[in-house]
Amino acid sequence: MNHPENDKEYKGLQVNSGVTSQPCVNPYRRVRARRPSLTASDYVEGILKGNVSVLGQAVTLVESTADAHRQLAQEVIEKCLPYSGNSRRIGITGVPGAGKSTSIDVFGLHVLRDGGKLAVLAIDPSSERTQGSILGDKTRMEKLSQHPSAFIRPSPSAGSLGGVARKTRETIVLCEAAGYNNIFVETVGVGQSETAVHSMVDFFLLIQLAGTGDELQGIKRGIMEMADGIAINKADGDNIERANLAAAQFRNALHLFPPTPSKWVPEVVTYSGYFELNVDKVWDMIDRYFDYVRKTGYFEQKRNEQAKYWMLETINEQLRNDFYRRPEIRALLERKEARVLNNEQSSFTAAHDVLDRYYSLLREETHP
Repeated sequence: MNHPENDKEYKGLQVNSGVTSQPCVNPYRRVRARRPSLTASDYVEGILKGNVSVLGQAVTLVESTADAHRQLAQEVIEKCLPYSGNSRRIGITGVPGAGKSTSIDVFGLHVLRDGGKLAVLAIDPSSERTQGSILGDKTRMEKLSQHPSAFIRPSPSAGSLGGVARKTRETIVLCEAAGYNNIFVETVGVGQSETAVHSMVDFFLLIQLAGTGDELQGIKRGIMEMADGIAINKADGDNIERANLAAAQFRNALHLFPPTPSKWVPEVVTYSGYFELNVDKVWDMIDRYFDYVRKTGYFEQKRNEQAKYWMLETINEQLRNDFYRRPEIRALLERKEARVLNNEQSSFTAAHDVLDRYYSLLREETHP
């Protein structure tokens, strides 16, 4: 390229031509091949073979909110259902800081010593403002995360009821089809999520701490009534005596509650997850529970009740989504909200008006 500044009349001034422009693409960068899309049959085949990569993709598919993904996920789940149900589902909850993730690490290793496979579904709380999650549970399960027979899946709660929703139950089906005969479901902490966890597991373990003041004040009565077993963590060193005292308090409290539906009397044990002390006592308690409910027939009864519960929950969710996704309903809601806030209409009549319009839209679609 010729620069006029290089003309003779401009003495002492010279502009170099510069270097040849380089391509914008880095020739040394490796182009990652795009992962081929899988069909429902591909997912099912990979899951039944125990392919962890395909299982992880299938779980991501289940968690997706895209309509196309939802339809494919339901097809995969339907085909996996005949191969599910052959596991022990254990829900683990407790107050924040009780050591749930550390305990799961040692519980899991204890279970895997006898063979089999373990899947851990850890629900991580999402930010209410950004919907983001740290997903740090896997980092606290250092030993278990390296075990070849363990599958750990941290999932964001995404603002669902306390962090546990229908997608977790569907993930359980996929893990069971992949051959995982032990399923741990860790909740985000004491709250409403425990009700959802209780409706999808066989055994509900409550992890509690000692030496934190009035132990019975740190837990809700509803959670105590749902618990099939209570484990007092950090029973080591100078804290052993306090842990034993807390265990006695919990045993006395449990006697005040009505009998459980299974007629099983919840047990209380002490252990230390960090120092791996008396971990076998916790698992022996769980073994006794499963022996008891299988003999009484309550195991199958509870599984059937849970299946019906989640069918109804799915209906409720679909109805709610269909209601709120309609533009006309959303616009009508805004107008009705304004009238309610201006004291021009009561909340109840406004709700009836919106529902009447929704039913009208359904009738128009059914009988155009």
